[in-house]
Amino acid sequence: MTNEKRKYFGTDGVRGKVGEAPITPEFALRLGYAAGKTLIRQAASLPGERPAVLIGKDTRISGYLIEAALESGFSAAGVDVSLVGPLPTPGVAYLTRALRLQAGVVISASHNPYDDNGIKFFSSLGMKLPDAVELEIEAALEKPMGCVASADLGRARRIEDARGRYIEFCKSAFPNDLNLRGLKLVVDCAHGAAYHVAPDVFHELGAEVIPIGCLPDGLNINAGVGATHLETLAQAVREDRAHLGVALDGDGDRLLMAGPDGEIYDGDQLLHVIAQNRLAQGQPVAGVVGTLMSNLALEHALKKQGVPFERTQVGDRYVLERLLEKGWLLGGENSGHLLCLDKHSTGDGIIAALQVLAAIRQQDASPQTLLGALERYPQALINVPLPKDAPWQENPALAAAKTQVEAALQGEGRVLLRASGTEPKLRVMVEGRDARQVRQQAEWLAGEARRLLREA
Repeated sequence: MTNEKRKYFGTDGVRGKVGEAPITPEFALRLGYAAGKTLIRQAASLPGERPAVLIGKDTRISGYLIEAALESGFSAAGVDVSLVGPLPTPGVAYLTRALRLQAGVVISASHNPYDDNGIKFFSSLGMKLPDAVELEIEAALEKPMGCVASADLGRARRIEDARGRYIEFCKSAFPNDLNLRGLKLVVDCAHGAAYHVAPDVFHELGAEVIPIGCLPDGLNINAGVGATHLETLAQAVREDRAHLGVALDGDGDRLLMAGPDGEIYDGDQLLHVIAQNRLAQGQPVAGVVGTLMSNLALEHALKKQGVPFERTQVGDRYVLERLLEKGWLLGGENSGHLLCLDKHSTGDGIIAALQVLAAIRQQDASPQTLLGALERYPQALINVPLPKDAPWQENPALAAAKTQVEAALQGEGRVLLRASGTEPKLRVMVEGRDARQVRQQAEWLAGEARRLLREA
């Protein structure tokens, strides 16, 4: 990972409010051209080959606008474009790799409201672009935009069977000798990109599926449904007397689940189930990667089983980098981004859900027993508005306040301050064994941070 600061790319591509820089038609056009020129340079060692990219999107109404602008930019650079329409982010990653294309592009702002949008890239291997390549694209953005000769313009085509290909790929991640017959699942797709994929995957494997959040209208993505509004899933599971609920976010790369009584299971608990089941099946687990936000209980439980655990900064791209560096297969975030690198090259909510369901089948255990096995330590997370470019890391009073909270926990917890990679917010997290103390200390520290940042 490079230490050089990126101007446009955050932890998950370029993101912002539509119509405001950088999410404008003009920027998307220039970004397509800059990325196209970068890809052409990378493909220079393959004479006669025209670079090609895949563009997918979620269900936001602004996807049409950004898709058209990106397509024009790539064409002007001499890059062919394949369009798949609404498809989960991991589906774009899969098809990019399967079709041997130079890159995949996803137009999505994941769990954000409909009037936000974003653009993120995958490499030819179906993985997030390395920081160095994003920096190269940013450097190309600073140069004037041109256009290749008419005979060299990129062409565009639509891949009609993208959805079906991805459904079959997801199903292939579930053991051939198992099925989901007898399971009733509520599947919440957040009115997002998985709306016409996820219900079919689980249904075709035998489950009785009750779909919710599967009627996108361009404006309702993540609105009261999906992985960021789990109360809707919990209520549906209870009312329909389902065995489990599956919640995805707007672009389908995040998974959270609900039990039959509406209890919520986060990414740490799901990752624990996946790792524990592999051990139970006699499969080696060389190590697991989490983030600074991963619950201490996960780290302690894995180490008790002899499984090494390492943390990265927040962002599934950094989890992936560490997994590749260590040669490990399993990692994720408590927010629900889970990676199983023997199943897919990137985080995939549907495939992660299938790993959890396979564990339930293989261990013949109730969902509550299996998913509730990891008792998380109490954790409080409070978001504090963060003025743009505020030097919060250099604020001695804020550092002293953090140290004071750490001392109060007496070595029985953690304190974390970090800037969000997607929103102008400072995340204030306190974790420990005593829930009341954790909440009190988090509220006090958040109040101090709010005051000190205003005064800075």
